[in-house]
Amino acid sequence: MYNMKNLNMLEEGDGLAPQLPNTLPRPRWSGPDIPASNPHSNPQQDINSDLTPAIIHNFDAVKARQKATWESGDFGQIARTIENVAEEFMARLPLQPGSRVLDAACGTGNLAVLAARRGCVVSGIDIAGNLIAQARARAAAAGLQIDFKQGDVEALPFLGSQFDFVVSSFGVMFAPRPSVVVEELLRVTKPGGHVALANWTPEGFLGKMFNVFKLHLPPPPPGIPSPMGWGDEPTVYSRLQHGFADVRLTRRIAMMRYPFPPAETVEFFRQYYGPTQRAFASLDASAQAALRKELVELQSTYNIAETPGTTEVAAEYLEVIAVRS
Repeated sequence: MYNMKNLNMLEEGDGLAPQLPNTLPRPRWSGPDIPASNPHSNPQQDINSDLTPAIIHNFDAVKARQKATWESGDFGQIARTIENVAEEFMARLPLQPGSRVLDAACGTGNLAVLAARRGCVVSGIDIAGNLIAQARARAAAAGLQIDFKQGDVEALPFLGSQFDFVVSSFGVMFAPRPSVVVEELLRVTKPGGHVALANWTPEGFLGKMFNVFKLHLPPPPPGIPSPMGWGDEPTVYSRLQHGFADVRLTRRIAMMRYPFPPAETVEFFRQYYGPTQRAFASLDASAQAALRKELVELQSTYNIAETPGTTEVAAEYLEVIAVRS
């Protein structure tokens, strides 16, 4: 179990694809963000760029399981560790006071809060009721007026052409039907408005972490594409080729920092991150031990922290900014 003293330090400081090699390189990140003009997508990834919605059997059960996954654990604890990423992401958007902003798959409201602080008229939506409750409490404590709703990004409860900006940070990428998500993003965004997404890449650290889970867990139901498709440039271009203009894709780095060592970082995710918690719960004791071992090895290999007893990982994501035609 991670050290609670270290977790208190964290508080005060204020998402499956090919087999990993036996020996992973130890990266040292010191350069600028990576532009998408030189994409390095992997065609062997399980990425579905088909714009036609796939038939997903027992779809209601899939949705119910997804909702239960995100309502387990306490994503609010995880969201606090990526507030720095949210701030960098939102700072690059041309938000103006009075702009109407939707934070889609908002979680506990990282992006929504930042938009509201810049004088925008903000709404947020998430499938997990407990995360919406946390988001509402967070906005109230900060004295911010944000319209948070529990709902589905594949059926947004908003009128058409309502928002100047629709944003999502590692959120809509996990919806099971990308083509439906695109239709909804297009529908609720005003002509000339922006859709801005942050999505983990297949080749980045989170992609590698999902690879580990894939080796230990049953495959998803047929028809559900990898969420990492949202971090693959050709796939994203194909999804946004109709209805959007000036699609800009840039690979960026999210610095993820934890005040405890790699093994305790894994336990932190195991307790608080719903997908990790549910993955462990689905395995017997020996399989849990094997999964934990590989996750600790991954965190240790990619840990670039210079302070002993801490973990710092450079996690690549794809920034998507598209203008509604």
